[in-house]
Amino acid sequence: MTLIQSVFLGIIQGLTEFIPVSSTAHLLIAEKLLGIPSNNDTFAFSVIIQLGTVFALLAFFLKDIWQIVEAFFLGLKNRKPFESLNERLGWLVIIATIPALAAGFLLKDVVQNMFKDPLTQAGERLLTTAALLIAVEYFGKRTRTLESATWLDALAVGLFQVLAIFPGASRSGSTIAGGILRGFDRPAAARFAFLMSAPILLAAGGYEMLHVIQLPNASEMLPHLATGFITAAIVGWFSIKWLMAFIGKHSLYIFAAYCVVIGTLALIFR
Repeated sequence: MTLIQSVFLGIIQGLTEFIPVSSTAHLLIAEKLLGIPSNNDTFAFSVIIQLGTVFALLAFFLKDIWQIVEAFFLGLKNRKPFESLNERLGWLVIIATIPALAAGFLLKDVVQNMFKDPLTQAGERLLTTAALLIAVEYFGKRTRTLESATWLDALAVGLFQVLAIFPGASRSGSTIAGGILRGFDRPAAARFAFLMSAPILLAAGGYEMLHVIQLPNASEMLPHLATGFITAAIVGWFSIKWLMAFIGKHSLYIFAAYCVVIGTLALIFR
């Protein structure tokens, strides 16, 4: 892998991690088009650039996350754990994290076997994401704000987040869809989904990072890893900013149409 390819893949990761079109599917397609083999080095690079977008997410919502963490522990200290919105959000994050953690542990072998035919899985998941986005746009009421969030909302987003452990599935698409199906408007659904997904993304990235560190040529890959990480983080931050503004005024149909096109092409040329 060259530095130019590292930048290119970092841009793809940054653009597609938060926009509901599946970053994993796009990386798998890009690696095939660039002739990059699927090996330990490619896996390590994918882990690092995904951590770059996790960093972007934490940076973008830093104020929100800090207020939630502070309120959560203050609520425990004062024995009033559910008094304010941020205190409740702290508990809701925990509830939303449990399903994905459990599914990731129980379905690990199943998911790994799916990567034997990654483009097929990517195509199928992109088409599934398209169907999901169309359904929530059509049936979702989109009248609620974040202040009305409950434990049932967190559980719904957590269950939808389980879909993201499969190759090619869109985490943002799944979790935003879960929020909209619970009646949130698009900006609230996106904010809720991103806040709920932060811990699982950080935990998954940290777990995979342990394997990267153990690779014998990890130090030799450092320039490529650093380039991909920084690129993904910068592009990811602007991607979140753009998405939050866009979905406040536009529907998700455009993302659904895009997923149909790319998913169909992935299945045709797999």
